[in-house]
Amino acid sequence: MNIEGGCHCGKLTFSAKVDPEQVLICHCTDCQTLSGSAYRTVVPAIEGSFKMLTGNPKIYFKTAENGSKRQQAFCSDCGTPIYSAPESLDSSLYMVRVGSIKQRNQLKPKSQIWCRSMQSWVQDITNVTGVDTQ
Repeated sequence: MNIEGGCHCGKLTFSAKVDPEQVLICHCTDCQTLSGSAYRTVVPAIEGSFKMLTGNPKIYFKTAENGSKRQQAFCSDCGTPIYSAPESLDSSLYMVRVGSIKQRNQLKPKSQIWCRSMQSWVQDITNVTGVDTQ
């Protein structure tokens, strides 16, 4: 599937190809903190397909529990997370942030990881009061 996306302010835009069957939710505490939410939803770009079309993201290097470092790419103006990738882009595994993808309504998660860090209320929000707009 071809996707396109970008940041909230429009400074960054990108395109990629993804497999919708590979969408996942990560509940690790790093993803909770970096996303400012209870979890992060990502999809890997098919190798060699991710392209920044406009702008250059700010890169922050995060060290994982196993010691590996990953790039965390986001807009330096509005803060929108765009992707994570290995420290060296020799390996072109981009994990694209679903929230930054225009076609996000077509990217339903198929699996979850780091469930030991999941917030206890995440799977029980069906009875939380909701309204259609702000």
